[in-house]
Order: sequence, then C-alpha cells, then structure tokens
Amino acid sequence: MKKELEALKRLLKIEEENYNKKIQAFLIMSRRNEKFLTLANIDLNGKSIKELKLLFKEVLESGMHGLCSSPYVENQQPGDELNEEQIRRRLEIMKPYTKWIRSFSCTEGNEMIPKIAKEMGMKTLVGAWLGDDYEINKKEINNLIELAKQGYVDVAAVGNEVMYRGDLTEEELLEYIYDAKKKIPDTVPVGYVDAYYEFTERPAITDACDVILANCYSFWEGCDQDYSLLYMKDMYNRALKAGNGKKVIITETGWPSEGTNLEGAYPSEENAIKYFINTQKWSKEEAIDIFYFSSFDESWKVGSEGDVGAYWGLWDKNENLKY
Repeated sequence: MKKELEALKRLLKIEEENYNKKIQAFLIMSRRNEKFLTLANIDLNGKSIKELKLLFKEVLESGMHGLCSSPYVENQQPGDELNEEQIRRRLEIMKPYTKWIRSFSCTEGNEMIPKIAKEMGMKTLVGAWLGDDYEINKKEINNLIELAKQGYVDVAAVGNEVMYRGDLTEEELLEYIYDAKKKIPDTVPVGYVDAYYEFTERPAITDACDVILANCYSFWEGCDQDYSLLYMKDMYNRALKAGNGKKVIITETGWPSEGTNLEGAYPSEENAIKYFINTQKWSKEEAIDIFYFSSFDESWKVGSEGDVGAYWGLWDKNENLKY
C-alpha cells in the first residue's frame, strides 16, 4: 500500500510539473502576442469615430516629417499649367503641420513648388518626372538641376516609379541619374523613387542612388489595416537591407478614406485615420523620415487607380480637413 501511495505522489508531481510548464508556455505566448500586436499597431479598437478624429487632430497638430504635394484642383490634371496662387494657397494650408514638402515634377508650374516652400521655411524633396518622352525628360532634368544650383532642393529625385510603369529601360534611367549627379551640387543627395522591392531587384539603381527613396503601401498589397504598420516596417527594412547602409526615406505611404477594397485592405475614414496615427507614431519613435501621401484629394487620380484614387488626402478636394 505504501509503495502504491508513493507511486501516486510521483505521478501527481509529474502532472503538476507538466501543468505548470503549460501555464508558463501560455503566459510566454500571451506576452509574445501582446508584443506582436504592439509592433503591429497602436490599439485603437473600440474607439468611436469621434474619438479617432480627436486623436487624428492631436497627431496632425504635433507635426510630421513630410507631406506629398497635391497641387491639382478640381478639373485639373497633369498636363495642365499650375499657377502660383493655387500652389501658394495649398502650401499655406500644409505649412503648420510639416517640415518637408515633396514635389513630383519640375515643369508645368510644378517648379514653383520648391521655391515657394523654401520661402515659407520648409525643406524640399524635389522630383523630376520621367516618362517615355525624351524632350519632356530633358526639360524636367534641366529644371531640377537648375533648382538645385539655386538652393531650392534639399533632396533630388530623378524619376518616380519609372521601372514600375516600364516607361524607360534600366540603362536609360541610370543614364539620367548619373547625368544629374554630375551637375547637381554635391551637397544635395540624389536618388530615385520607386516601390521598395525595386531596390532589391535592381542593385545597379540602388548603387547609383545617394539615398534610397522607397514607396511603401500596405494598402496596395492588400494588407489588413490591423497589420498594416508591421507590413510597412517590413517593406522599409527590405529597402534598408538593399541599401547596404544608405539612408532610406519613405517617399509615399497612406490609406484611402473611400472606394473599393483590395483584398483585405478596406478604404474607410476609420482605417485612414488609424493608419495615419500609427505611421506618425512610428516615424517619431524611430526617427523614420516619411512623406505622407497625400495632402489633398485629387479627382484626376481615379483614371489610373480606380475609385480609391480620389481619396488619399488629409484634406478634401475643396481644401477642408477631412477628419
């Protein structure tokens, strides 16, 4: 009987140890899950749209690194000439909230954007828009070089998503980049803007850049909003690894407030606000330079992006703050 009791005690002790191990494993896993969710996003679940809008304004008013310029008013599109009044009016709206402005072109009035931004005390990432028209490309590059020589450019971008669109060959793009680097002052870093993965897949372009200018859109890859920040961090880290020590700037990221979903990515006011808040928090906590896309809604973008194209702005097409 005594031996049977001892055996039972040993069995109970083993069961207790196994139970404690399971509890410990569960607690560790819970902490890991909690940490994962922290990495993924701030917990904004359960907040009403009114509470989210208040948080949005708080974050906006605390300022951000950069905003992408959206200069085209209703019934305008690329190809139309911009005037100084509309550029100045929109930059005045953005000025209280951002240190940097990003422009996309150096023709059709866009060349005024960095000049007026500098006048207002902002820094500039200035782009030359390259396509399949040699004469336009030449004018874009020459104007970018001239703006840089005059001191209106803090970072120069030679081309935007040219590889993604297939407008030029890699060799043609490289020729434009190296030609611009020869003529732009050495104090101005020169790069090229494209989706983050292009810098992994095209090392010759990465090598040509002084700085990696990466577009990182969780939305366009169908990512659920709950994991969108974690997904963007992965994009950034891939570009960082490809750059091999070069600075990486996120030149575009954002979330549309209306339109058709793309797989698990759903446009809505709520998701757009959450994405903005999480992006700005990460930018400040880890000193990541981010240009948020975009400043104003622009209707012309529906042609290339579908219905969501018109709703990427923090301000609507009438220049009213959306949230």
